[in-house]
Amino acid sequence: MSSRAWTVACLAGDGVGPELMAETSRVLAEVARLHAFHLDDVHLPFGGEGLTRYGHPLPQSTREAYRRADAIFVSSPDDPAFDGVKADLDLGWRVSRVHNGVRGDLVVVEPVGYGADELAATRAFQLAAARRARLTSVGSTPEWDDVVAAEADRWDGLEVEYLTLGGVLTRFRDHPGTVDLVVAGSHLAGAIVDAAAHLAGSLHTVARAWLSANGPGVFAAEVCDADEVAGFGVADPAGTLLAASLLLGEGLGARSAARTLERAVAAAEEGTVFDTRSFTDAVITNLPAVRTDTEHFQEVQQ
Repeated sequence: MSSRAWTVACLAGDGVGPELMAETSRVLAEVARLHAFHLDDVHLPFGGEGLTRYGHPLPQSTREAYRRADAIFVSSPDDPAFDGVKADLDLGWRVSRVHNGVRGDLVVVEPVGYGADELAATRAFQLAAARRARLTSVGSTPEWDDVVAAEADRWDGLEVEYLTLGGVLTRFRDHPGTVDLVVAGSHLAGAIVDAAAHLAGSLHTVARAWLSANGPGVFAAEVCDADEVAGFGVADPAGTLLAASLLLGEGLGARSAARTLERAVAAAEEGTVFDTRSFTDAVITNLPAVRTDTEHFQEVQQ
């Protein structure tokens, strides 16, 4: 019996959120079984369900429960109540990961809130050291460059470059795969992620994590399908499952399990499955063949 056990607060919301959450729960249960740990996924009233049952989209009982959890997973990132969740927590930095097998994955780290630049820079250098020892800083002020340079002085052996927003976007276009990890101010990070997602072909390739130094992180896909397709079984679960992979690695430290799930999603995307359930079944089927057992993957996986 594994001693590793975690609680994940699950906020499904409305629209396609419930069906995406159900499929993600199936996948996470199988990943946990394969890697010998236990996940207790606690499903909490959120959004429309919270409003119907308690008269508020973010009931007090939901807030108390997700604060006690090890991580928070949201499958309806467009729900207005999601902003309330983020505002309710002491979040310091955000990690966005754009999955693009051909051009290479990109990680973007940015501060969350006033005075978080130094924290974001520190976390970005930690991630860079655990990945390919390369970091690109994108800023628009001398103050930002000074923050990154001060952190760079603490790290030996890391390759650090300083680019403008235009410079990094040109690099994406002309030299794909040469930018691995970007640390940028919050006013620039969104444009960088959007450009990388455009090159990857879809915002469904983007997973997000809002992280805290002293509490649970929040994990969600960048987008989900419109409410109009809810109930038809055709919502694209790829982004939600990639966000679940980020949760495993960044939220729980189960990095080999995160890598396993990421690879299983990539393998499923190579097929011709177009409905939600069949795609999830393909991911589950792929899990044993792509299982990763090393724990050397630190922070955001390579």
